[in-house]
Amino acid sequence: MSSMDNMAYSVIAAVSKNGGIGYKGDLPWRIKKEMEYFNRMTTQVNQSGLQNAVIMGRCTWQSIPDKYRPLKGRKNVVISKTLNVVPEGVLLYPNLKEAIKSLYLNDHIEKLWVIGGSGLYNEAINDKNCKKLYITKIDQEYLCDTFFPDFDLKEFEEINETNVPKEVQEDNGIKYEFKVFKRL
Repeated sequence: MSSMDNMAYSVIAAVSKNGGIGYKGDLPWRIKKEMEYFNRMTTQVNQSGLQNAVIMGRCTWQSIPDKYRPLKGRKNVVISKTLNVVPEGVLLYPNLKEAIKSLYLNDHIEKLWVIGGSGLYNEAINDKNCKKLYITKIDQEYLCDTFFPDFDLKEFEEINETNVPKEVQEDNGIKYEFKVFKRL
């Protein structure tokens, strides 16, 4: 990755109508196409030979089922001060700032994605280097114990991106929409 002054990264999250993102260490919903969107967005690179990094907190890491962990086709990065063992090839950092700085110097990484949980989302939203929020708005309320932090809509504008479908999606009777917010 090039210039250090522009350590840009994005957030990606699916959020229920009541602001929820998780329940008891799991996703409160099963939306296959939304999961496919997440995988596509976080895996897709413009330059072959490169990989994107998915950055997550310890609880998010531990919530991924064993058979999918680490998430394939991406560099998995875990932020934790308490975890001391991660599988080979997975990177571990004590905080988000150090992870971003270090990943920026890594020539094999294209894009950086923060994928949860709420602590990291909150930190990212308050960091000017976090340039975009990819939010799937799920038009349904779910019982949740983990929530997406409130963000100031005055600091972000909703934009359209060519690879993000604009129309309302529906899966198993659940309606949802893909939104992209760009920091002003």
